[in-house]
Amino acid sequence: MWKKILGYGFVAIVTIAGGVFAYLYYRRPAMAPAANIRVAMTPERIARGKYIFTLADCDGCHSERDLTKRYWPVVDSGRGRGNFMGKEGPITLSVPNITPDRETGIGTWTDGEKIRAIREGIHKDGSTLFPMMPYSEYRYMSDDDVQSLVAYLNTLAPVRHESPRPTVGFPVNLLIKGVPKPVKKPIATPTPADGRVYGEYLVTLGACVVCHTEEIRGAPVREMLFAGGRQFNVFGNVVVSANITPHKGTGIGDWDVNRFLDRFRQHRTPKESLPAFTKELFTIMPWRSLATLPESDLEAIFSYLMSQRAVENKVNAHPAVQMAGVQ
Repeated sequence: MWKKILGYGFVAIVTIAGGVFAYLYYRRPAMAPAANIRVAMTPERIARGKYIFTLADCDGCHSERDLTKRYWPVVDSGRGRGNFMGKEGPITLSVPNITPDRETGIGTWTDGEKIRAIREGIHKDGSTLFPMMPYSEYRYMSDDDVQSLVAYLNTLAPVRHESPRPTVGFPVNLLIKGVPKPVKKPIATPTPADGRVYGEYLVTLGACVVCHTEEIRGAPVREMLFAGGRQFNVFGNVVVSANITPHKGTGIGDWDVNRFLDRFRQHRTPKESLPAFTKELFTIMPWRSLATLPESDLEAIFSYLMSQRAVENKVNAHPAVQMAGVQ
């Protein structure tokens, strides 16, 4: 009797497990059709797109970098060409070419497909983009701004450079299908007059929370938002993100807006004057690009950060070297 019961139980467990696996394997990510749109290529829209490209630090992953200099500045001839980022567990990280090259880039994509990829994480072929691309943040990008970003991408020089899509092993390849979400409602662009909402918008598109929040099994720890502590290891160079909550002592709670602005101003160094790269000063914080933003926008970012919950979390940005200030 007990053997039969256990046998039935085993069969039931296997059947349920098989059903769950089949569902995860065959399901498609949530998606909507790509918009039938061709963005306006006006000077104003392109300029705004360049601003969004800078704020979102698209260069950080998608552009060729000079690894011999501090900050790994962008090589202009390789802007948007894509990069191999390394291997981590079952994932081979490779960032795609987003230039208009028709063979190795996105030159055959429609503007609607580009918009859908940026905000919803859906590839041209309907598959899921690996969520290292922070489309969960970019889904809050306004309709005008995402069109402007696409307009700017359309102006990039085509670069022929093979950058294969990431390879994602089991079970991550099944789980990430649940990340994309269609944008179902129109999204307006906040203005400085919107106050805190404007600062939140800038921080969201800058994906500040992504880098400055610890993760457990790929999910941010909600109690540690903006408190830093996330470790990044890029080609053997290690840096830990800073605590940017208003906590006094371990965050930026004792900073005023001028100190915050000065932290960016000091990175307005011409590319030609940058010192040689050293592991001790390694950072993935896009200081040089963010330093080009209007100071009024940096002030809005500071104001929003100071409105967040203060979290005590002492961070050493470089485990081997004690650095002063936020890195």
